[in-house]
Amino acid sequence: MRRTGSCQSLFDQSRMMTLAALCCSGTLLGWTVPGWTAAVVVGTGQDHCYNYRSEIPCPRRGEPYYGQDVQHSGKPPVYQESGDGMITDRITGLTWTKAVDSRKLSPEEASVQAKQIRVGGFSDWRVPSIKELYSLIDFRGYTGFEPDNMEMKRVPRNAIPFLNTDYFSFRYGNVRSGERYIDAQWLSATPYVSTTMRGDKTVFGVNFADGRLKGYGYLPPGKRAEPMRFYVRFVRGTPYGINQFHDNGDGTITDQSTGLMWSKNDSGKGMNWAQALEYATSSQLAGHRDWRLPSAKELQYIVDYSRSPDTSNSAAIDPLFQATAIRNEAGKRDFAYYWSSTTHLDGPQPGRNAVYVAFGRAIGQMKGKIFDVHGAGAQRSDPKEGEPRMGQGPQGDTQRVQNMVRLVRGGEKVVPEMLPVRDGKGYPEVRRVLEEEGDDLPSETLVPPRPVVPSEGKAAPPRGGLDQRKPPPRPESDLRPPPPPRGEMDSHLPPPRGEMDSRLPPR
Repeated sequence: MRRTGSCQSLFDQSRMMTLAALCCSGTLLGWTVPGWTAAVVVGTGQDHCYNYRSEIPCPRRGEPYYGQDVQHSGKPPVYQESGDGMITDRITGLTWTKAVDSRKLSPEEASVQAKQIRVGGFSDWRVPSIKELYSLIDFRGYTGFEPDNMEMKRVPRNAIPFLNTDYFSFRYGNVRSGERYIDAQWLSATPYVSTTMRGDKTVFGVNFADGRLKGYGYLPPGKRAEPMRFYVRFVRGTPYGINQFHDNGDGTITDQSTGLMWSKNDSGKGMNWAQALEYATSSQLAGHRDWRLPSAKELQYIVDYSRSPDTSNSAAIDPLFQATAIRNEAGKRDFAYYWSSTTHLDGPQPGRNAVYVAFGRAIGQMKGKIFDVHGAGAQRSDPKEGEPRMGQGPQGDTQRVQNMVRLVRGGEKVVPEMLPVRDGKGYPEVRRVLEEEGDDLPSETLVPPRPVVPSEGKAAPPRGGLDQRKPPPRPESDLRPPPPPRGEMDSHLPPPRGEMDSRLPPR
């Protein structure tokens, strides 16, 4: 089967990014395509309820924290393994490569490899768009935490990938070569239409080790530096994530690509997570009483990655929507972050943070300077209540505990009996992670190694250092058992400490 289209690589030159997106007919940016077949936004996998710091019994209507993710779960993915290196998601219709290559690739190298691989006998593989890649994230994952591992030089025993490892091979960052274990960013084909930091060319990716979607500056401006490299999982099939919005004329907008109805206006003011849940479930906009806070995947699905404050002077959303303008921490005109109903399990107090999507600049502070560090359209998480702080992590992420709300209604409600069963035999209780070089999957999924460039008559060492060689056998003490079931997990974590979060390792 031949790959269709003739789009030039998105990553050859910065000026070619927009042209490449046009060539691909909106596949990468999520533009409206009339007559597009309706899709289903895949569920997040989350199967517990949480308050502002820990797991709780799911509340009833009228009680605090009612209306969160699991209480209106989207249809869970239905994966099918074909036995020839491919995994098909029956919900989205996308087919994925199962394998993971331990050699991370630059965006340009990934584009080349997509044209070369022949997994399952097909030749139409591509680097996924950010909406396609994000459809795989599973919020049953947990970043993990060990108080004596602040530099993240080993994988915590309680860490669970934000990816269903019953089907997909997974790697944490290569700690033997100096990476942190959370350096497990997967590449998408969606560029940020603006830049981050001090003008870095930026591409969006998903970190399946810590459960975030960010824009990564892969090539600093004016520097002859090695580009950032990513893990890559390839996809084929009809593109997923292309919106088809219709203004209903009553303050609501329907995305005909999914059937979900959205509020045209946002809340216009910020609120904490519990207040956002109550605001959504008590709304009677346009006479409807079933409004709710969207899940992380539903909210990310309506991002328009062709827009940003610096390029379109707007939020990263279709102009049919109204987005409240704000003044950000640098005093610039900007746009809000919106809460989702999804809890993000991270740090010593799993359940303390909730997922949000930045429809304006994803702000951070470094060395006293405030930048767009992760791009409009990024997904991060902030505390559900309390006082916000500046300077979280290596990019100084800015917390916004008071976020706005974009209402949603509709979608396929899944009763708890349809959610994945936790029987201790599979993900997330059992994590299947490749941690040895010898664990690489069959070579049919891989292209030949990158050529070695000689230097002064001598062969250069393999790029990536230890990543090119089989590491020495691990000591028996380093063979870690699977993490405990989620119900027992909290007993393995340190008790809550008032200021512990200020000493969390950087991301």
